[in-house]
Amino acid sequence: MTDYILAIDQGTTSSRAIIFDKAGSIVSTGQLEHEQIFPQAGWVEHNPKEIWDNTREVIGQALSKANLTRHDIQAIGITNQRETAVVWDRTTGVPVYNAIVWQDTRTQPIVDRLAADGGVERFKKKVGLPLATYFSGTKIVWILENVEGARAKADAGDLLFGTTDSWVLWNLTGGVDGGVHATDVTNASRTLFMDLESLQWDDEILAIFDVPKSMLPSIRSSSEVYGTAHTSSLLREVPVAGILGDQQAATFGQAAFDQGEAKNTYGTGNFLIFNTGTEIVHSKNGLLTTLGYKLGDAAPHYALEGSIAVTGALVQWMRDNLGMISSAAEIESLAKTVDDNGGAYFVPAFSGLFAPYWRSDARGALVGLTRFVNKGHIARAALEATAFQTREVIDAVNVDSGVPLTEIKVDGGMIANNLLMQFQADILGVPVVRPVVAETTALGAAYAAGLAVGFWSGLDELRTNWQEDSRWTPKMDEAERNRQLRNWKKAVTKTFGWVDEDVL
Repeated sequence: MTDYILAIDQGTTSSRAIIFDKAGSIVSTGQLEHEQIFPQAGWVEHNPKEIWDNTREVIGQALSKANLTRHDIQAIGITNQRETAVVWDRTTGVPVYNAIVWQDTRTQPIVDRLAADGGVERFKKKVGLPLATYFSGTKIVWILENVEGARAKADAGDLLFGTTDSWVLWNLTGGVDGGVHATDVTNASRTLFMDLESLQWDDEILAIFDVPKSMLPSIRSSSEVYGTAHTSSLLREVPVAGILGDQQAATFGQAAFDQGEAKNTYGTGNFLIFNTGTEIVHSKNGLLTTLGYKLGDAAPHYALEGSIAVTGALVQWMRDNLGMISSAAEIESLAKTVDDNGGAYFVPAFSGLFAPYWRSDARGALVGLTRFVNKGHIARAALEATAFQTREVIDAVNVDSGVPLTEIKVDGGMIANNLLMQFQADILGVPVVRPVVAETTALGAAYAAGLAVGFWSGLDELRTNWQEDSRWTPKMDEAERNRQLRNWKKAVTKTFGWVDEDVL
Protein backbone atom coordinates (compact mmCIF):
# COMPACT_ATOMS: atom_id res chain seq x y z
CA MET A 1 0.00 0.00 0.00
CA THR A 2 1.25 3.48 -0.83
CA ASP A 3 1.98 5.79 2.05
CA TYR A 4 1.48 9.40 0.97
CA ILE A 5 -0.98 12.01 -0.30
CA LEU A 6 0.09 14.87 -2.59
CA ALA A 7 -1.67 18.23 -2.36
CA ILE A 8 -1.52 20.89 -5.06
CA ASP A 9 -1.91 24.35 -3.53
CA GLN A 10 -2.53 26.84 -6.33
CA GLY A 11 -2.36 30.15 -4.50
CA THR A 12 -2.42 33.84 -5.32
CA THR A 13 1.34 34.29 -5.42
CA SER A 14 2.67 30.76 -5.98
CA SER A 15 1.85 27.17 -6.82
CA ARG A 16 3.02 24.42 -4.51
CA ALA A 17 2.99 20.65 -4.28
CA ILE A 18 3.24 19.27 -0.74
CA ILE A 19 3.48 15.58 0.12
CA PHE A 20 1.98 14.49 3.47
CA ASP A 21 2.28 11.26 5.42
CA LYS A 22 -0.45 9.55 7.44
CA ALA A 23 0.26 11.69 10.51
CA GLY A 24 -0.42 14.83 8.46
CA SER A 25 3.26 15.79 8.55
CA ILE A 26 5.05 17.38 5.60
CA VAL A 27 7.41 15.04 3.74
CA SER A 28 8.52 17.41 0.97
CA THR A 29 7.53 20.59 -0.83
CA GLY A 30 7.93 22.12 -4.29
CA GLN A 31 7.10 25.78 -4.85
CA LEU A 32 7.27 28.36 -7.65
CA GLU A 33 5.98 31.93 -7.68
CA HIS A 34 4.15 33.25 -10.72
CA GLU A 35 4.06 36.75 -12.14
CA GLN A 36 1.61 39.30 -10.73
CA ILE A 37 0.37 41.30 -13.75
CA PHE A 38 -1.02 44.82 -13.21
CA PRO A 39 -2.11 46.20 -16.62
CA GLN A 40 -3.57 49.33 -15.01
CA ALA A 41 -4.79 50.58 -11.63
CA GLY A 42 -7.22 48.12 -10.06
CA TRP A 43 -6.48 45.33 -12.54
CA VAL A 44 -4.75 42.14 -11.34
CA GLU A 45 -4.05 39.19 -13.63
CA HIS A 46 -2.17 35.89 -13.75
CA ASN A 47 -1.01 33.87 -16.76
CA PRO A 48 -2.94 30.56 -16.62
CA LYS A 49 -0.33 28.78 -18.76
CA GLU A 50 2.42 29.84 -16.33
CA ILE A 51 0.31 28.53 -13.44
CA TRP A 52 -0.15 25.13 -15.10
CA ASP A 53 3.52 24.89 -16.14
CA ASN A 54 4.57 25.74 -12.59
CA THR A 55 2.14 23.18 -11.17
CA ARG A 56 3.70 20.43 -13.25
CA GLU A 57 7.17 21.51 -12.19
CA VAL A 58 6.44 21.70 -8.45
CA ILE A 59 4.96 18.19 -8.55
CA GLY A 60 8.31 17.03 -9.93
CA GLN A 61 10.19 18.99 -7.25
CA ALA A 62 8.19 17.47 -4.40
CA LEU A 63 8.55 13.91 -5.71
CA SER A 64 12.27 14.33 -6.36
CA LYS A 65 13.07 15.82 -2.95
CA ALA A 66 11.37 12.91 -1.20
CA ASN A 67 12.77 10.34 -3.65
CA LEU A 68 9.23 9.16 -4.41
CA THR A 69 7.33 8.16 -7.56
CA ARG A 70 3.66 8.01 -8.51
CA HIS A 71 3.52 4.51 -6.97
CA ASP A 72 4.02 6.07 -3.53
CA ILE A 73 1.14 8.55 -3.89
CA GLN A 74 -2.33 7.25 -3.09
CA ALA A 75 -4.33 10.34 -4.08
CA ILE A 76 -4.07 13.97 -5.16
CA GLY A 77 -5.91 16.86 -3.53
CA ILE A 78 -6.29 20.37 -5.00
CA THR A 79 -6.76 23.67 -3.21
CA ASN A 80 -6.82 27.07 -4.87
CA GLN A 81 -7.37 30.83 -4.91
CA ARG A 82 -11.12 30.67 -5.09
CA GLU A 83 -12.53 33.59 -7.09
CA THR A 84 -9.80 33.93 -9.72
CA ALA A 85 -11.43 33.27 -13.10
CA VAL A 86 -9.97 31.41 -16.09
CA VAL A 87 -11.80 31.11 -19.41
CA TRP A 88 -10.33 28.83 -22.07
CA ASP A 89 -11.10 27.17 -25.41
CA ARG A 90 -12.24 23.58 -24.89
CA THR A 91 -10.85 22.47 -28.27
CA THR A 92 -7.37 24.00 -28.01
CA GLY A 93 -6.90 24.34 -24.25
CA VAL A 94 -5.71 27.92 -24.75
CA PRO A 95 -7.03 30.63 -22.37
CA VAL A 96 -8.81 33.44 -24.21
CA TYR A 97 -7.47 35.97 -21.69
CA ASN A 98 -5.29 36.07 -18.58
CA ALA A 99 -6.84 34.84 -15.34
CA ILE A 100 -8.62 37.74 -13.63
CA VAL A 101 -7.60 37.61 -9.98
CA TRP A 102 -9.96 37.85 -7.01
CA GLN A 103 -8.38 41.20 -6.02
CA ASP A 104 -9.22 42.78 -9.40
CA THR A 105 -11.74 45.65 -9.34
CA ARG A 106 -12.34 46.28 -13.07
CA THR A 107 -15.83 44.77 -12.95
CA GLN A 108 -17.33 47.50 -10.76
CA PRO A 109 -19.40 48.91 -13.67
CA ILE A 110 -20.85 45.41 -14.19
CA VAL A 111 -21.63 45.17 -10.46
CA ASP A 112 -23.35 48.59 -10.60
CA ARG A 113 -25.37 47.56 -13.63
CA LEU A 114 -26.57 44.34 -11.98
CA ALA A 115 -27.26 46.12 -8.68
CA ALA A 116 -29.43 48.77 -10.36
CA ASP A 117 -32.38 46.39 -9.96
CA GLY A 118 -32.45 45.21 -6.34
CA GLY A 119 -29.17 46.50 -4.93
CA VAL A 120 -25.95 44.66 -4.11
CA GLU A 121 -27.84 42.08 -2.03
CA ARG A 122 -30.07 41.19 -4.98
CA PHE A 123 -29.01 37.52 -5.02
CA LYS A 124 -27.64 37.20 -1.46
CA LYS A 125 -30.44 35.07 0.01
CA LYS A 126 -29.94 32.46 -2.71
CA VAL A 127 -26.14 32.50 -3.13
CA GLY A 128 -24.93 33.94 0.19
CA LEU A 129 -22.89 36.70 -1.46
CA PRO A 130 -23.37 40.38 -2.24
CA LEU A 131 -22.72 41.65 -5.74
CA ALA A 132 -19.03 42.60 -5.66
CA THR A 133 -15.98 42.64 -7.92
CA TYR A 134 -14.46 39.97 -5.63
CA PHE A 135 -16.47 37.05 -7.02
CA SER A 136 -15.81 35.24 -10.28
CA GLY A 137 -19.23 35.68 -11.91
CA THR A 138 -18.66 39.30 -12.91
CA LYS A 139 -15.19 38.42 -14.21
CA ILE A 140 -16.72 35.95 -16.68
CA VAL A 141 -19.11 38.67 -17.86
CA TRP A 142 -16.20 41.07 -18.39
CA ILE A 143 -14.32 38.53 -20.53
CA LEU A 144 -17.42 37.78 -22.63
CA GLU A 145 -18.05 41.48 -23.17
CA ASN A 146 -14.48 42.66 -23.75
CA VAL A 147 -12.43 39.86 -25.35
CA GLU A 148 -12.86 39.75 -29.10
CA GLY A 149 -14.68 36.62 -30.26
CA ALA A 150 -15.33 35.34 -26.71
CA ARG A 151 -19.10 35.86 -26.76
CA ALA A 152 -19.55 34.01 -30.06
CA LYS A 153 -17.35 31.13 -28.91
CA ALA A 154 -19.19 30.90 -25.60
CA ASP A 155 -22.59 30.86 -27.30
CA ALA A 156 -21.31 28.09 -29.58
CA GLY A 157 -20.32 26.02 -26.53
CA ASP A 158 -16.59 26.28 -27.23
CA LEU A 159 -15.48 28.04 -24.03
CA LEU A 160 -14.98 26.66 -20.54
CA PHE A 161 -14.81 28.60 -17.28
CA GLY A 162 -13.16 27.56 -14.07
CA THR A 163 -11.60 28.87 -10.93
CA THR A 164 -7.99 27.69 -10.78
CA ASP A 165 -8.91 24.32 -9.24
CA SER A 166 -10.90 23.52 -12.39
CA TRP A 167 -8.06 24.75 -14.63
CA VAL A 168 -5.54 22.51 -12.83
CA LEU A 169 -7.93 19.53 -12.69
CA TRP A 170 -8.80 19.78 -16.40
CA ASN A 171 -5.13 19.92 -17.42
CA LEU A 172 -4.00 17.28 -14.92
CA THR A 173 -6.60 14.79 -16.15
CA GLY A 174 -5.80 15.26 -19.85
CA GLY A 175 -6.91 18.71 -21.01
CA VAL A 176 -8.14 18.47 -24.59
CA ASP A 177 -7.58 14.70 -24.32
CA GLY A 178 -10.55 13.99 -22.04
CA GLY A 179 -9.83 16.39 -19.19
CA VAL A 180 -12.39 16.47 -16.39
CA HIS A 181 -14.25 19.79 -16.18
CA ALA A 182 -15.46 19.97 -12.58
CA THR A 183 -15.27 21.96 -9.37
CA ASP A 184 -16.40 21.38 -5.82
CA VAL A 185 -19.17 23.04 -3.84
CA THR A 186 -16.82 25.40 -1.98
CA ASN A 187 -15.44 26.96 -5.16
CA ALA A 188 -18.85 26.95 -6.85
CA SER A 189 -20.22 28.92 -3.90
CA ARG A 190 -17.84 31.81 -4.77
CA THR A 191 -19.16 32.49 -8.27
CA LEU A 192 -22.51 34.21 -7.49
CA PHE A 193 -24.16 31.43 -9.51
CA MET A 194 -24.71 28.49 -7.10
CA ASP A 195 -27.90 28.02 -5.10
CA LEU A 196 -26.83 27.29 -1.49
CA GLU A 197 -29.67 24.85 -0.92
CA SER A 198 -29.71 22.84 -4.16
CA LEU A 199 -25.91 23.07 -4.71
CA GLN A 200 -26.65 23.56 -8.40
CA TRP A 201 -26.09 26.38 -10.89
CA ASP A 202 -29.07 28.72 -10.85
CA ASP A 203 -30.54 29.13 -14.33
CA GLU A 204 -32.33 32.39 -13.53
CA ILE A 205 -29.15 34.10 -12.26
CA LEU A 206 -27.14 32.79 -15.23
CA ALA A 207 -29.73 34.29 -17.57
CA ILE A 208 -29.50 37.67 -15.81
CA PHE A 209 -25.69 37.60 -16.09
CA ASP A 210 -25.98 36.28 -19.68
CA VAL A 211 -23.45 33.50 -19.03
CA PRO A 212 -24.02 30.24 -20.95
CA LYS A 213 -24.37 27.26 -18.62
CA SER A 214 -22.26 25.20 -21.03
CA MET A 215 -19.19 27.14 -19.84
CA LEU A 216 -19.53 26.02 -16.24
CA PRO A 217 -17.92 22.98 -14.61
CA SER A 218 -20.00 20.25 -13.01
CA ILE A 219 -20.41 20.76 -9.25
CA ARG A 220 -19.12 17.86 -7.17
CA SER A 221 -18.46 17.19 -3.50
CA SER A 222 -15.16 18.15 -1.89
CA SER A 223 -14.07 14.54 -1.36
CA GLU A 224 -14.57 12.01 -4.16
CA VAL A 225 -12.62 10.63 -7.11
CA TYR A 226 -13.07 13.08 -10.00
CA GLY A 227 -10.69 11.30 -12.38
CA THR A 228 -7.08 10.16 -12.62
CA ALA A 229 -3.94 11.99 -13.65
CA HIS A 230 -3.28 11.70 -17.39
CA THR A 231 -0.70 9.30 -18.79
CA SER A 232 1.53 12.28 -19.65
CA SER A 233 1.80 13.26 -15.98
CA LEU A 234 4.44 12.20 -13.45
CA LEU A 235 1.43 11.15 -11.36
CA ARG A 236 -0.27 9.18 -14.14
CA GLU A 237 -3.21 7.05 -13.02
CA VAL A 238 -3.17 8.47 -9.48
CA PRO A 239 -6.75 9.48 -8.51
CA VAL A 240 -7.57 13.16 -8.05
CA ALA A 241 -9.89 12.86 -5.08
CA GLY A 242 -10.20 16.14 -3.17
CA ILE A 243 -10.95 19.78 -4.01
CA LEU A 244 -11.45 22.60 -1.52
CA GLY A 245 -11.16 26.36 -2.00
CA ASP A 246 -8.14 27.60 -0.08
CA GLN A 247 -9.93 29.05 2.93
CA GLN A 248 -12.21 26.06 3.34
CA ALA A 249 -9.17 23.81 2.94
CA ALA A 250 -7.38 25.66 5.73
CA THR A 251 -10.44 25.22 7.95
CA PHE A 252 -10.47 21.50 7.16
CA GLY A 253 -6.73 21.26 7.81
CA GLN A 254 -7.28 22.90 11.21
CA ALA A 255 -9.73 20.08 12.01
CA ALA A 256 -12.51 22.67 12.49
CA PHE A 257 -15.10 20.17 11.30
CA ASP A 258 -17.95 20.96 13.67
CA GLN A 259 -20.47 23.74 14.24
CA GLY A 260 -18.97 26.60 16.26
CA GLU A 261 -15.35 25.91 15.29
CA ALA A 262 -13.34 28.54 13.40
CA LYS A 263 -9.97 29.49 11.96
CA ASN A 264 -8.30 32.61 10.58
CA THR A 265 -5.85 32.42 7.68
CA TYR A 266 -3.17 35.11 7.31
CA GLY A 267 -2.12 35.17 3.66
CA THR A 268 -2.29 37.66 0.78
CA GLY A 269 -5.60 38.55 2.37
CA ASN A 270 -7.13 37.32 5.63
CA PHE A 271 -10.07 34.96 5.82
CA LEU A 272 -11.98 33.94 8.91
CA ILE A 273 -14.28 30.96 8.53
CA PHE A 274 -16.81 29.97 11.20
CA ASN A 275 -18.46 26.55 10.78
CA THR A 276 -22.26 26.75 11.10
CA GLY A 277 -22.76 23.01 10.58
CA THR A 278 -25.53 21.84 8.27
CA GLU A 279 -27.46 25.09 8.84
CA ILE A 280 -27.39 28.00 6.39
CA VAL A 281 -26.90 31.18 8.45
CA HIS A 282 -27.48 34.50 6.67
CA SER A 283 -25.31 37.28 8.06
CA LYS A 284 -26.75 40.62 9.15
CA ASN A 285 -23.27 42.05 9.76
CA GLY A 286 -21.40 42.02 6.46
CA LEU A 287 -20.22 38.40 6.41
CA LEU A 288 -20.57 35.91 3.55
CA THR A 289 -22.55 32.69 3.71
CA THR A 290 -20.53 29.99 2.01
CA LEU A 291 -20.00 26.24 1.77
CA GLY A 292 -17.60 24.81 4.35
CA TYR A 293 -17.22 21.34 2.84
CA LYS A 294 -19.15 18.35 1.54
CA LEU A 295 -17.76 14.83 1.93
CA GLY A 296 -19.08 12.52 -0.78
CA ASP A 297 -22.82 11.89 -0.36
CA ALA A 298 -22.95 13.30 3.18
CA ALA A 299 -24.83 16.51 4.00
CA PRO A 300 -22.96 19.74 3.24
CA HIS A 301 -21.49 21.88 6.00
CA TYR A 302 -21.93 25.64 5.70
CA ALA A 303 -19.94 28.55 7.10
CA LEU A 304 -19.87 32.27 7.74
CA GLU A 305 -16.83 33.98 6.28
CA GLY A 306 -15.16 37.29 6.90
CA SER A 307 -13.01 38.14 3.89
CA ILE A 308 -10.29 40.81 4.16
CA ALA A 309 -8.72 41.82 0.86
CA VAL A 310 -5.26 43.05 1.89
CA THR A 311 -3.08 41.79 4.76
CA GLY A 312 0.07 39.99 3.63
CA ALA A 313 -0.26 41.85 0.33
CA LEU A 314 0.45 45.07 2.25
CA VAL A 315 3.81 43.66 3.37
CA GLN A 316 4.55 42.65 -0.25
CA TRP A 317 3.64 46.17 -1.37
CA MET A 318 6.02 47.71 1.16
CA ARG A 319 8.75 45.38 -0.12
CA ASP A 320 8.14 45.60 -3.88
CA ASN A 321 6.65 49.07 -4.40
CA LEU A 322 8.31 51.11 -1.65
CA GLY A 323 11.52 49.14 -1.04
CA MET A 324 11.20 49.68 2.73
CA ILE A 325 12.17 46.04 3.34
CA SER A 326 14.02 43.52 1.17
CA SER A 327 12.07 40.48 2.41
CA ALA A 328 8.67 39.99 4.02
CA ALA A 329 10.28 38.60 7.19
CA GLU A 330 12.15 41.89 7.74
CA ILE A 331 8.98 43.76 8.62
CA GLU A 332 8.93 42.23 12.10
CA SER A 333 12.44 43.41 13.01
CA LEU A 334 11.68 46.87 11.56
CA ALA A 335 8.46 47.09 13.56
CA LYS A 336 10.33 46.06 16.71
CA THR A 337 12.51 49.19 16.51
CA VAL A 338 9.58 51.12 18.04
CA ASP A 339 7.30 50.46 21.00
CA ASP A 340 4.01 51.36 19.31
CA ASN A 341 2.56 52.80 16.09
CA GLY A 342 3.39 56.40 17.04
CA GLY A 343 -0.21 57.37 16.32
CA ALA A 344 -0.14 56.12 12.71
CA TYR A 345 -2.88 53.86 11.31
CA PHE A 346 -2.66 52.17 7.90
CA VAL A 347 -5.92 51.11 6.22
CA PRO A 348 -4.92 49.03 3.14
CA ALA A 349 -8.09 49.45 1.09
CA PHE A 350 -6.18 48.86 -2.16
CA SER A 351 -9.13 46.91 -3.64
CA GLY A 352 -11.81 48.66 -1.64
CA LEU A 353 -12.88 47.23 1.70
CA PHE A 354 -14.30 43.72 1.99
CA ALA A 355 -15.96 42.43 5.21
CA PRO A 356 -17.63 43.84 7.14
CA TYR A 357 -17.91 47.10 5.14
CA TRP A 358 -18.10 46.07 1.44
CA ARG A 359 -17.10 49.55 0.26
CA SER A 360 -15.83 49.44 -3.31
CA ASP A 361 -15.38 53.24 -3.17
CA ALA A 362 -12.66 53.01 -0.48
CA ARG A 363 -8.92 53.30 -1.16
CA GLY A 364 -5.89 52.91 1.06
CA ALA A 365 -4.96 55.56 3.62
CA LEU A 366 -2.11 56.14 6.06
CA VAL A 367 -3.41 58.56 8.71
CA GLY A 368 -2.35 60.11 11.99
CA LEU A 369 1.07 61.15 10.66
CA THR A 370 3.27 63.60 12.54
CA ARG A 371 6.98 64.47 12.28
CA PHE A 372 7.55 61.89 15.03
CA VAL A 373 6.52 58.94 12.80
CA ASN A 374 9.36 56.96 11.19
CA LYS A 375 9.54 53.84 9.04
CA GLY A 376 9.43 51.62 12.13
CA HIS A 377 6.06 53.10 13.07
CA ILE A 378 4.78 52.60 9.53
CA ALA A 379 5.95 48.96 9.56
CA ARG A 380 4.17 48.44 12.85
CA ALA A 381 1.00 50.15 11.57
CA ALA A 382 1.06 47.82 8.54
CA LEU A 383 1.17 44.74 10.77
CA GLU A 384 -1.44 46.12 13.13
CA ALA A 385 -3.80 46.70 10.18
CA THR A 386 -4.09 42.93 9.83
CA ALA A 387 -5.03 42.52 13.48
CA PHE A 388 -7.52 45.41 13.49
CA GLN A 389 -9.28 44.13 10.37
CA THR A 390 -9.47 40.66 11.92
CA ARG A 391 -11.00 42.10 15.10
CA GLU A 392 -13.78 43.74 13.10
CA VAL A 393 -14.57 40.51 11.29
CA ILE A 394 -14.61 38.49 14.53
CA ASP A 395 -16.94 41.05 16.10
CA ALA A 396 -19.34 40.42 13.21
CA VAL A 397 -19.06 36.63 13.61
CA ASN A 398 -19.77 36.88 17.33
CA VAL A 399 -22.96 38.88 16.70
CA ASP A 400 -24.20 36.68 13.83
CA SER A 401 -23.50 33.40 15.61
CA GLY A 402 -24.57 34.52 19.08
CA VAL A 403 -21.68 32.47 20.50
CA PRO A 404 -18.52 34.57 21.04
CA LEU A 405 -15.28 32.85 20.09
CA THR A 406 -13.12 32.11 23.12
CA GLU A 407 -9.94 31.49 21.13
CA ILE A 408 -8.89 31.58 17.48
CA LYS A 409 -6.86 29.04 15.53
CA VAL A 410 -4.53 30.66 13.00
CA ASP A 411 -2.59 29.60 9.92
CA GLY A 412 -0.93 31.07 6.83
CA GLY A 413 2.42 32.70 6.14
CA MET A 414 2.04 35.68 8.47
CA ILE A 415 1.65 33.57 11.63
CA ALA A 416 5.45 33.21 11.72
CA ASN A 417 5.44 36.86 12.83
CA ASN A 418 5.39 36.67 16.64
CA LEU A 419 4.92 40.43 17.07
CA LEU A 420 1.77 40.30 14.95
CA MET A 421 0.41 37.25 16.78
CA GLN A 422 0.86 38.91 20.19
CA PHE A 423 -0.80 42.12 18.98
CA GLN A 424 -3.61 40.01 17.49
CA ALA A 425 -4.26 38.40 20.89
CA ASP A 426 -4.07 41.83 22.55
CA ILE A 427 -6.56 43.50 20.23
CA LEU A 428 -8.96 40.50 20.25
CA GLY A 429 -8.80 39.93 23.99
CA VAL A 430 -8.74 36.15 23.46
CA PRO A 431 -5.90 33.63 22.95
CA VAL A 432 -4.41 33.02 19.50
CA VAL A 433 -3.32 29.43 18.80
CA ARG A 434 -0.84 28.27 16.13
CA PRO A 435 -0.73 24.59 15.09
CA VAL A 436 2.42 22.49 14.61
CA VAL A 437 1.66 22.08 10.90
CA ALA A 438 1.11 25.64 9.67
CA GLU A 439 0.48 24.54 6.04
CA THR A 440 -3.14 23.83 6.83
CA THR A 441 -4.46 24.83 3.39
CA ALA A 442 -2.55 22.09 1.58
CA LEU A 443 -3.18 19.71 4.48
CA GLY A 444 -6.95 20.23 4.18
CA ALA A 445 -6.85 19.32 0.49
CA ALA A 446 -4.77 16.26 1.33
CA TYR A 447 -7.27 15.24 4.01
CA ALA A 448 -10.21 15.55 1.58
CA ALA A 449 -8.41 13.39 -1.00
CA GLY A 450 -7.24 10.86 1.56
CA LEU A 451 -10.72 10.40 3.02
CA ALA A 452 -12.11 9.68 -0.46
CA VAL A 453 -9.71 6.77 -1.05
CA GLY A 454 -9.68 5.38 2.51
CA PHE A 455 -6.18 6.59 3.36
CA TRP A 456 -7.69 8.07 6.54
CA SER A 457 -10.61 6.37 8.25
CA GLY A 458 -12.62 9.46 9.12
CA LEU A 459 -12.72 12.83 10.83
CA ASP A 460 -11.84 11.43 14.26
CA GLU A 461 -8.49 10.19 12.96
CA LEU A 462 -7.79 13.63 11.46
CA ARG A 463 -8.64 15.36 14.77
CA THR A 464 -5.92 13.37 16.51
CA ASN A 465 -3.35 14.72 14.02
CA TRP A 466 -3.91 18.34 15.10
CA GLN A 467 -1.35 19.61 17.63
CA GLU A 468 -0.81 23.00 19.24
CA ASP A 469 2.55 24.66 18.63
CA SER A 470 2.27 28.12 20.23
CA ARG A 471 -0.30 30.15 22.14
CA TRP A 472 -0.45 33.92 22.66
CA THR A 473 -2.60 35.35 25.46
CA PRO A 474 -3.77 38.99 25.71
CA LYS A 475 -1.51 41.39 27.63
CA MET A 476 -3.15 44.73 26.73
CA ASP A 477 -5.56 46.30 29.21
CA GLU A 478 -9.10 46.97 28.09
CA ALA A 479 -8.85 50.77 28.13
CA GLU A 480 -5.86 50.73 25.75
CA ARG A 481 -7.56 48.16 23.52
CA ASN A 482 -10.66 50.34 23.27
CA ARG A 483 -8.58 53.45 22.54
CA GLN A 484 -6.75 51.76 19.68
CA LEU A 485 -9.96 50.31 18.23
CA ARG A 486 -11.60 53.74 18.36
CA ASN A 487 -8.70 55.26 16.44
CA TRP A 488 -8.71 52.41 13.93
CA LYS A 489 -12.41 52.83 13.18
CA LYS A 490 -11.85 56.56 12.75
CA ALA A 491 -9.05 55.80 10.26
CA VAL A 492 -11.28 53.42 8.30
CA THR A 493 -13.87 56.16 7.74
CA LYS A 494 -11.18 58.30 6.08
CA THR A 495 -10.97 55.79 3.20
CA PHE A 496 -14.67 55.98 2.27
CA GLY A 497 -15.91 57.74 -0.85
CA TRP A 498 -12.51 58.16 -2.46
CA VAL A 499 -13.44 56.71 -5.84
CA ASP A 500 -15.29 59.06 -8.17
CA GLU A 501 -15.70 58.44 -11.89
CA ASP A 502 -12.55 60.44 -12.61
CA VAL A 503 -10.39 58.93 -9.83
CA LEU A 504 -8.33 55.81 -10.60
